[in-house]
Amino acid sequence: MLGAATQVELTRPLGEMIKEALSHGGQALPRGIVEPVNADQVEAMVRAVEAALDVRRRYQFFVWSQSHLQALLPHQLAVCGAYVRQRREVVFEAFNSVAVNAELLDCLADGRSALMQQLQGRWIDQRGKPLAVAVQSLEGQALAPMRQALLEAGFVELLVHGVARPQRPTEIESFFVFSSQARISGPQQRLMMELLMPYLHGTWLRVQTVERDISEAPRTVGVRQAQGNAITEREREILSWLREGMSNQQIGEQLSISALTVKNHVQKILRKLGAANRAQAVARAMSMNLLGRSSTDGGRDGA
Repeated sequence: MLGAATQVELTRPLGEMIKEALSHGGQALPRGIVEPVNADQVEAMVRAVEAALDVRRRYQFFVWSQSHLQALLPHQLAVCGAYVRQRREVVFEAFNSVAVNAELLDCLADGRSALMQQLQGRWIDQRGKPLAVAVQSLEGQALAPMRQALLEAGFVELLVHGVARPQRPTEIESFFVFSSQARISGPQQRLMMELLMPYLHGTWLRVQTVERDISEAPRTVGVRQAQGNAITEREREILSWLREGMSNQQIGEQLSISALTVKNHVQKILRKLGAANRAQAVARAMSMNLLGRSSTDGGRDGA
């Protein structure tokens, strides 16, 4: 077991490195971004990076993005992609905490779609720098339905960034898209995107590796299947509404049952999924593909 002095020595370089990078006028700041960062944001960055070290599973990534990451990159829509060598392409997954058109989510999760191809192309043209793309500026008749779906969902801008292979800017290793309803990103969000990118990249690749190893283990797959089968259709309905952020009273009105009945269902869901709270239950349900397209049209299968 590490002593207190050793633990401080291990964690201090991380905090000092981030604080130095965030300091006004520091050499690590991306060119053109000079807006100062306050002490609270520095501490939030340190906490987010340290918490990322414990992220191994898809549901843990979702919980991390909805907690630590929100203070730095506010968003209700996140698209994460990593290059899969067996498929020779970047494979994407979409996470949403608000209702989003299912067709749009499918498009965002398809690296070959016109929308994702254009976003990646613009980022490459920007020489791999954080880029804010106005939804209205998306070009092409083929993108008209997706442009309209984004605007109807309240997303007016997409913040994109990624990691390319050294000396090969067109060969993308990971790519991320974040968007917040009715919010325009400023220099500070682009700075945060730049500074967080090494950790987003490493964390998402680690999640993909762990999830792939688990999916290839027959015993683990059997356990997950058994857990999924234990969730009833009524509980799936309630999980779908929980994903939309509804209260027990609101869910009860939707399903014509009492708020107390909803509460009992939620408690059963938490026990079955081994979750500590609602957000974790939703995240685990998504990682187990328990939340398909429901009557809420709140998202695509699994995230």
